[in-house]
Amino acid sequence: MKQTSSIKQKAGQFLHILLPILITQIALSAITFFDTNMSGKFGTNDLAGVAIGTSLWIPIQTGLSGILMGITPIVSHLIGSRRNKDVAHQVMQGMWLSLLVSVLVLILGGLALSPVLNFMNLEPEVRDIAFRFLRAISFGIIPLFGYTIVRSCIDALGQTRVSMFITLIALPVNVGLNYLLIFGNFGFPRLGGVGAGVASAITYWVIFLISLVFIYRAEPFRGLQLFRKFHAMSLGSFKELLKIGVPIGFSIFFETAVFSAVTLLMSRFDTVTIAAHQAAINFASTLYMIPLSICMSLTILVGFESGSGRLKDARQYGFMGIGTAAVLSLLTALVLLFAGSHVAGLYSDAPEVISLIQHFLIYAIFFQISDAIATPIQGVLRGYKDVTPAFIICFVAYWVIGLPVGYLLATYTDLGAYGYWIGLITGLAIGAILLLSRLIRVQRRFALEKA
Repeated sequence: MKQTSSIKQKAGQFLHILLPILITQIALSAITFFDTNMSGKFGTNDLAGVAIGTSLWIPIQTGLSGILMGITPIVSHLIGSRRNKDVAHQVMQGMWLSLLVSVLVLILGGLALSPVLNFMNLEPEVRDIAFRFLRAISFGIIPLFGYTIVRSCIDALGQTRVSMFITLIALPVNVGLNYLLIFGNFGFPRLGGVGAGVASAITYWVIFLISLVFIYRAEPFRGLQLFRKFHAMSLGSFKELLKIGVPIGFSIFFETAVFSAVTLLMSRFDTVTIAAHQAAINFASTLYMIPLSICMSLTILVGFESGSGRLKDARQYGFMGIGTAAVLSLLTALVLLFAGSHVAGLYSDAPEVISLIQHFLIYAIFFQISDAIATPIQGVLRGYKDVTPAFIICFVAYWVIGLPVGYLLATYTDLGAYGYWIGLITGLAIGAILLLSRLIRVQRRFALEKA
């Protein structure tokens, strides 16, 4: 990254950071899509088993990855303040922490997996596939969390194209392994949905090893002397990383888990309603990659500028990112409004399902507009290392307000399933307002400190 003076230069650097991150996030979501889709081609029970396994794995994986992503603003601040020699130590501490987190997940997951699946009262074959899928993917937990640290460092240096390149390698590797292991092609074992878990675990090892080669041999990473010297565990560094990472991780976990909770609560409705809800949520999640990518870009840019003491530049990047997300949300709203039937047709051929998906997509318009404000603001706050209040705001907005309001509307009014969506919209809107208020306070505090 480099210092910029004009708005034009800032826009260029913003896009330089953003576009590779957006492509990376879409590619990562595509891996989950192909796991589910290709398992469904093998059989209905495999589709259900992989879907159950994925729904249990994703909130945990994203939440814990969020904790480890706390290394991003730390490295950005170090680079911005020209303390490059400290980066290798901090990244090594991140790797130690990722290893500890991985071991903890493996131990607790091994103890809790069977009781959780038994509690869900699944059909025996579906339960068995879900269990074996999760057990298979667990062999990739250590490299996945290790890659999270390496990728966060790469992105913090503004080298987001490198992360994009590695992830784009991962996608065909994962799809190819799915083809071999799910269907048993070319003499490989025919594992069905479980093969998707094996393929994902192998893919995690591949991208982790490739990323290590990059940061060890390629510039500008080579100049930072990453992993060329042994650094023992440091509780002080752990404390700094966890102080930033835990609120980030819990914010992400509570946001992803609330959708899983709504899906479970929706199970009392008929199959058509559940299918339409899932389709609309899936498309809304795809659109969410836009504000999420802007959020990650702003963490890097604002962290770099605030670490350098250039608070005016940090503030300008914040406004630029939030404004870009808002404009793009209005454009996607027009797509949902005028092309909703075409979007719905991607998920089903049944007229009653398509009609219901269209109705849910109307609610998704308001849903993603709130997301377009709240998510980039979180990225700006992370760049300022102000993360705990955002975590509290997200918890209150989604779980104390959004989910209960949705439950009350769905249960005690004629809105039915739409009530849950109104509840989520309410929570997201309140969260966006509170986060914006927090951002204004933080920027004022930084301005006073500089003065």
